[in-house]
Amino acid sequence: MKWIKSTSAAVLTLMAGSIFASANAEEVNIYSYRQSFLIEPILSKFTEQTGIKTNVVFAKKGLVEKLKKEGQYSPADVLLSSDFSRLMEMTSAGLSQPVNSDVLNKNIPSQFRDVDQHWYALTKRVRNVYASKERMGELTGISYEALAAPEYKGKICMRSSKHPYNIALIASMIAHHGEAQTKTWLEGLKANLARKPQGNDRAQVRAVKEGECDLALGNSYYFGVMQSIPEQKVWADAVNILFPNQDDRGAHVNVSGIAMTKYAPNKDAAVKLMEFLSSEVAQQSYASVNMEYPVNPQVKPSEIVASWGEFKEDTIALSEISKHRKTAIKLLDQLKFDL
Repeated sequence: MKWIKSTSAAVLTLMAGSIFASANAEEVNIYSYRQSFLIEPILSKFTEQTGIKTNVVFAKKGLVEKLKKEGQYSPADVLLSSDFSRLMEMTSAGLSQPVNSDVLNKNIPSQFRDVDQHWYALTKRVRNVYASKERMGELTGISYEALAAPEYKGKICMRSSKHPYNIALIASMIAHHGEAQTKTWLEGLKANLARKPQGNDRAQVRAVKEGECDLALGNSYYFGVMQSIPEQKVWADAVNILFPNQDDRGAHVNVSGIAMTKYAPNKDAAVKLMEFLSSEVAQQSYASVNMEYPVNPQVKPSEIVASWGEFKEDTIALSEISKHRKTAIKLLDQLKFDL
């Protein structure tokens, strides 16, 4: 776990388990699952506009567990997540508190915020299908359900089924089709895999480029990131990005988001940060730096992302998908999906 930084000159090191003895209205402490290259420029703009210093702990995992251990002595004011499941986990564990803000309610559509105001989405990303241009041609009308069809046997690559991005997709399938039908779908999907689930989302597109498989699952923003990195652009150039289920409910959408911790010592500053992250300034940074879809409808996607075309997104509430996460994990265990 890496402790970082303030956006002012001084560096504040927050030691694990330490006690923030007193609240300071001029700073806000952040636990972040999101990477520093994306968050730091946005936080610098926040500090420039408000004078409020930010202190950040970046980590790929374990921050919710850290909040549990720290309890009322946690220095954290907010948690930034790259996936809504960790926001749900935090809320379910009683580690968050509601934030009632007219600004947040104005900037973030109701589908993308908790009905009890414990968390708010900040960006959207689609769970896309990537298809080999060479071997699949101009494939149209693809659906998540079709990935289990016999015609795709031995053609599909994906990362671990237990990754939060895939668990959310499977939970959405349960929400739409029920447990039994989703289990049948997973059996078909597993039978169609070209190899055991492995690697990250970009590794799946690379595998398509190298001929290991013809179809892959991956998040939308990785397509934009790959297009901007010369050695990875050849991977992206080998595939078409497809938006599943355009003939019915729309493509599955996951989100990054934010929640205020239960014992936030700098509550007023934390609210200002949450409101700023939903503003047009911050949302444009999310769109341009990481190729994500802004959750604020007033902000347009980046030029690269817009070039992929408009699409229909599944409008099911994230809170409804979240209800089925445990069942999704149970099914994956029953099927030994990754083995």
